[in-house]
Amino acid sequence: MARTDIGFQGGQVLALRIAEQGYDQLVSALRGDASDRWHRLESDEEWIEIDLSEVVYVRRETEGQKVGF
Repeated sequence: MARTDIGFQGGQVLALRIAEQGYDQLVSALRGDASDRWHRLESDEEWIEIDLSEVVYVRRETEGQKVGF
């Protein structure tokens, strides 16, 4: 699971840890025809319903977690 930020109109950001499959499904839904406005996303702790018409951006962490000082 990797950290994923979902930005919405109005400036709110939802930070989640989701599996790659969940991320791929979200991006696919965003690229769709928008006839199905709501998308269910499973994070590591809960299910979330997202209004796709309000999503402005999606950012996914590409590197693994680092431990350092």
